[in-house]
This record gives sequence, C-alpha cells and structure tokens, in this order.
Amino acid sequence: MDERNNPSTAYLEAMEEGVAKRVASAAPPEKQGEDYPGQDKLWGAAAARAEALREKAAYIVADLHAHPETAFEEHRSMAVLAGIVEEHGFSTRRGVYGVETAFEASWQSADFDPERHPTVAILAEYDALPQIGHACGHNVIAAAGVTGFLAVTAVLDAAPPVSGRILFQGTPAEEGHSGKEYMIRGGSLEGLDAAVMIHGFGYDIGAHAWVGRRILRVRYRGVAAHASSQPFMGRNALDAASLAYQGIGLMRQQMPPSDRVHAIMSGGDRPSIIPSEADMTIYVRSLGTRTLMDLSARVEDIVRGAALMAGVEVDVDWDEHPMTLPVRNNAALVDRWSATQARRGRTALPAGTVPDTVAASTDFGNVSHLVPGLHPMVKVSPTDVALHTEDFARWAATPQAVDAAVDSAAGLAQVALDFLADPNFRRAVREDFDREGPVSVSDLIAEKGEG
Repeated sequence: MDERNNPSTAYLEAMEEGVAKRVASAAPPEKQGEDYPGQDKLWGAAAARAEALREKAAYIVADLHAHPETAFEEHRSMAVLAGIVEEHGFSTRRGVYGVETAFEASWQSADFDPERHPTVAILAEYDALPQIGHACGHNVIAAAGVTGFLAVTAVLDAAPPVSGRILFQGTPAEEGHSGKEYMIRGGSLEGLDAAVMIHGFGYDIGAHAWVGRRILRVRYRGVAAHASSQPFMGRNALDAASLAYQGIGLMRQQMPPSDRVHAIMSGGDRPSIIPSEADMTIYVRSLGTRTLMDLSARVEDIVRGAALMAGVEVDVDWDEHPMTLPVRNNAALVDRWSATQARRGRTALPAGTVPDTVAASTDFGNVSHLVPGLHPMVKVSPTDVALHTEDFARWAATPQAVDAAVDSAAGLAQVALDFLADPNFRRAVREDFDREGPVSVSDLIAEKGEG
C-alpha cells in the first residue's frame, strides 16, 4: 500500500505522550486505613485467598481463551465457570433472569435480612468476539469475578460475623448485545445495593469513560426501473441511503467530541437496475444519557429527511438489541478500589487521565444507572495495544493477564467486604448514587416518545 494511504499515528502518539505525563504526575492513591475494626485483617485474608486461587484463575484465563464463544452461545464457558463455583460448595442457578447462558450463585450470613442487611453482586462476562476470540479480555473478567467471589466468601465463612449477602452473576452477551439489560428486565437487580466488576485494558484506571450506544436499522423502499431506458420511472432507495450517510457526515461538525456515529449501507443488485431497496445499520454513541437520546433524534431526522429528498419510503427500527447506557462511575466505590490496588502495587489512575474520547460501550452502563456500580480498568497489555484487536487477544492469555485477574480478584473481594462491614462506606456509596438517581432504558425511551 502507498505510504500516503496509511493512517497517520501523529494524534495517537501525541495523546500517549500527554497520558504519560499525567501518569507520571499522578499520586498513588492512599492505602486504606482501618475504617472499621478488623479491616486490615479481613483485607489481608482476602488477598491471601486470592493468591491461593491463582492456579484456578490461570486455568480460567487459559481455558476460556482456548474455547471462545460468542454472545448467547457461551454454554461451555458457563458450564466451566459454574462448575468451578460448585466445586467450592456453592449451588448455582443456570439460565437465570431469562438468559439461557447466565448463572448465579450466592452467599449470605446466617442472620441475613434483606430489609436490614446489604447485598453486593460481583459480575463477570465471558463472551468472545467473532473470529478474534477474547480480544476484549472477557476471559480475564471471568477469572477475576469467579476467584474474587470465592475469595470473599471464604473470608466471610472464617471471619467474625458480618451480616449481608454476596451474589455472583455470570452475565453473558456483552459484545454487540445487551445481555445485562435482558437480565435486568428479568429481575437481576432486585434487592441489590451495589454491583462491581473489572475490565482489562492497557492502563490501570479507577474510573474511565464508557459511552452509551444505540443501534438503528433503516430500510429505504423505492421503485425499481431500468436505469437506462426508463430511469424517470424509478425512485432510488440507494440514493436515500447515500444522502443519509452524507448528512450524518455533515452533522459531525456540530457533534461533541465524545459523540460517535458509524454507519454502513447496502443496496441494489446490478448497475442497470435502479435499487428499490437499500439498508443501513447505524451505531449512535454518546458520553451522556440525555445527549445519547438527543443525538438519536438528530440521526433519525437525517434518515427521514433523506427519504423525503429521494422520494422513497423508510422503515426506522431502533434498538434491535436494547441500548447500552454510559457507565456511571460511583466515586466512593472507585476510591475504595484504588486503595485496594495500591496494596497490589498498581496505581489506578483517576478519571480523565486517559482522554474520554478513547471510549467504547458496555452494558454495565445499564446496571450502573440503577444501582451503584464499579467498573475499573486493569492493565493487561502494553498501553499501545487496543481492545478488539488480535494483539490484545494474545495478551489476554499471558502471565500478565493472570496477574491482572488475581489482583482484581483481591480488589473485588476487599471492596465487597467493606461494603458489607462498613456502614459509613455504604452511606457514601449511596449518597454519590442518589445525586443523580436511577435511570432506566424504558424511562429514556418513554421520555422521548419512542415507546
């Protein structure tokens, strides 16, 4: 390929230089003190249990990596993970909350009362990408979640009584889908006070931006005609798709830098026939819930306007899979997570260290808008390796990936312990969440009159 046709790396290099400067100046988070009696002892026990489970974490990382399964097809992965949980004395419920490849296990104190005692859930994903397998590192997420759950419950079984409940929820179908939203609709968050999980990345970050995403399917329906002898008898559906594509491109000048729209289109069978049908698939992404809905309305106006210009009809179908919302990072949970990682020799960078424009989407956003949520990033790869690439897939099967899983398991266990044992911490978590309050997908759709 002509060198002039290769994308320039200048922006990426400048961004990485800026990130490196901010990383160098970032102070490591303070290690947690004794916020309640026995915290240091419980934290030490959780770290020891996570280390004792290193071999199990390594097995999960390697096994899922070697047997990737895509969304809603994770039958083997679910069986492997549920089997490990069951080996440690837990019963599991499979096919829960209306999703066949989801499962759940639970631990609760002998005196657990849902009206008086807290419940925290550790979530884990295990679906892979088509063709490139675990290029998003969900095998690492699964290893961290399972071993974190086993670590915290082992500590609680051996510790002085702590009242509460801990759930493990296996949450499939994140890639290109919205498995957690389906589970939410099936009741997965009922009685839940907080939800925590991790995600692999090229940096350790306490709170990073994740944009919301909607999918729009468009079909233009025109009139076929001979493109040479009677073009005036046709109405070109592909013209409408082309106009919509150009309209979206022109709109980008007025979009906030954190918003994204990507589209593909197809139409026609041969050049001599004016296409009577054309299809578009459009992804709409934004960093805020309101801006996501506003951007959706703008895109729909463009799509419908293009039909009017081309003189064709249009079918507009939003959210074939439920929309995913931006992640709402809970400041109190993030601070506590950062303290756990400081003890593991990791500096969980604060929000904004890596630019918000380096952002993807996740259905954990839907969870975090209904209960307080923690979704930090854990370093698995070098900083210049992007998610959803073959390079990241390779890094997701390395000793560094196992280290990330074990460090994360210890952190998840310690945060879960604190949530059950420390009422002041729980209060801070709730106060942060209540500043904005809960928002559901159905609320947003109803507000915009789409439902």
